[in-house]
Amino acid sequence: MLPEVKTPKSISRRVILGSAMTVLFPPPALTHSLKDVEQSLLEKEKYFQPVDSEAPGFTLQNADGRPVSLADFKGKVVVLNFIYANCPDVCPLQSEKIAAIQEMVNITPMKTQVQFVSITTDPKRDRGEDLRDYGDNHGLDAANWVFLTTALGQAEDTTLKIAESYGLKFVVTKDGEQMHGVVTHVIDQDGRMRGRFHSLRFQNVNFVTYLNALVNINVPHGDDEPGFWARLKGWF
Repeated sequence: MLPEVKTPKSISRRVILGSAMTVLFPPPALTHSLKDVEQSLLEKEKYFQPVDSEAPGFTLQNADGRPVSLADFKGKVVVLNFIYANCPDVCPLQSEKIAAIQEMVNITPMKTQVQFVSITTDPKRDRGEDLRDYGDNHGLDAANWVFLTTALGQAEDTTLKIAESYGLKFVVTKDGEQMHGVVTHVIDQDGRMRGRFHSLRFQNVNFVTYLNALVNINVPHGDDEPGFWARLKGWF
């Protein structure tokens, strides 16, 4: 296989994104506690809601039919949302917003520490290739994103009930569409719900700032351990 050839455009985009991340997020030595970050976000991001509760668990299956549980991602920060592939309006918009956030995350070492998870609320239709195609169509990177549906033997309304356990109601209409709100959930490395970002109006940079705070809260920064930003410099 030939090595990937990066065009000047792709290189400049990576450098620009990397430079922006370095400016926008302070190095760990200058960061404050998670509560400080949350308070700062509350002051400038009206669509952010801090939470501190156990995240409801689930076990579903991916596009290949393999079981996937929330517990599988212990040790990583999880970005979770609920959508369905035939949604005509807000679902694709939310997916593309998350794809933009994922792109910001994935140019840093956070790529291995943040997992993006989408759960379909229409598992009867969203199966196999449909799950894979959705990611390709909306710019989501399968390296740390997965689209989950119900497993064989699970009730058809299983994912609707999971969404409800996260405080999000999907109402199925007569024409098969679903009325619902838009929320993006953030779960920490220990499986606790830490935040909700409501609607599509929040600023992506504020979302990534919060992910950065959660990722770094349990990362040692002693003299013998290279910190997040020391490692990030090596990427550019």
